[in-house]
Amino acid sequence: MRKGFDVLLAAVVASAVMLSVSPAAEPQRGTSGGSVASFYDLSTRTLAGQPADLAQYRGTVSLVVNVASYCGYTPQYAGLETLHRELKDQGFNVLGFPSNDFGEQEPGTAEEIAEFCRLTYDVTFPMFEKVVTRRGAGQSRVYAFLGASGKLPAWNFSKYVVDRQGRVVAFFPSEVTPEDPALRRAIAGALAAR
Repeated sequence: MRKGFDVLLAAVVASAVMLSVSPAAEPQRGTSGGSVASFYDLSTRTLAGQPADLAQYRGTVSLVVNVASYCGYTPQYAGLETLHRELKDQGFNVLGFPSNDFGEQEPGTAEEIAEFCRLTYDVTFPMFEKVVTRRGAGQSRVYAFLGASGKLPAWNFSKYVVDRQGRVVAFFPSEVTPEDPALRRAIAGALAAR
């Protein structure tokens, strides 16, 4: 009985997980009043605190993930790193944004997060400063833009596929692993599009 339920649940998740969003989503307003029409128009800071212009990723496909060091989904770091290494030469990158929004599962300093990622999962993909993903005061401009797709993370390790033009083309909740065929198909589709 349980096996049948698990198969049914997997089918429901697989069919409901991928949410294609319209590339014509309402642009976000920048702090200077200008519109932000592309993810790659944004800037942030690296985990080391240096300015980071996301324009450096324009023309590539990005998987944007809100990460945390002390979550049941934290082992997904291994699969994210595998994806990054496997596809980086094809114009793909994983971009990690630590967040303490859910269960306070990312309480560490930038240095502690970097050390954990390096020592535990040998993370080489770009990591950025800790952000607030939830709507409201203090929400990161990155997640305000991503949220215009109609989806915001409900927990750690939610995933957005961002195409070469900086549009959100798919969203996957936390339980969808980096190995999931639906996620892999969404990335492959974005890589194939020009």
